[in-house]
Amino acid sequence: MASHLILSKEIAYRKLQRMAYEIVEQNINEKEIILAGIKENGSIIAHILFSFLKDIFKGEIRHVGIKLDKKNPKNISLSEQINFDNKIIIVTDDVANSGKTLLYALKPFLEFYPKKIQTLVLVERSYKEFPVSPDYVGLSLSTAFTEKIIVETSNNEVEGASLITE
Repeated sequence: MASHLILSKEIAYRKLQRMAYEIVEQNINEKEIILAGIKENGSIIAHILFSFLKDIFKGEIRHVGIKLDKKNPKNISLSEQINFDNKIIIVTDDVANSGKTLLYALKPFLEFYPKKIQTLVLVERSYKEFPVSPDYVGLSLSTAFTEKIIVETSNNEVEGASLITE
């Protein structure tokens, strides 16, 4: 198994900062944004985005955690039960592989009538098995089916991302 660094910590943070500006541009007249991070790494990314957005977004920013088993995403729970009607929700995760996790993560919000649901990932793989394309992408890669992308985190920080080939 070989590993190749595709994002250093510095570049990952630059990409997250750029995506924060894109979020503000796409939601310029909104009063509130809810960052919904998929546990674990998606929540870390949401926290980092929150730190960038608080300085550039004029409205309120909230963070909600989404807990689901990525291998068997039947049971999905949120860290906070709030009314998502007419809200802007941005679901965040580290990597979009097949699109399955992002698709299932939308489920709790479909019980409401949100104004807009967007998705954000730090790294997107080029092939999809489910019809979900992220709205905000840090890095998009064409990968072989056998390759994996791992985003490494430590102490609520992104340390980098690697491409693993078998």
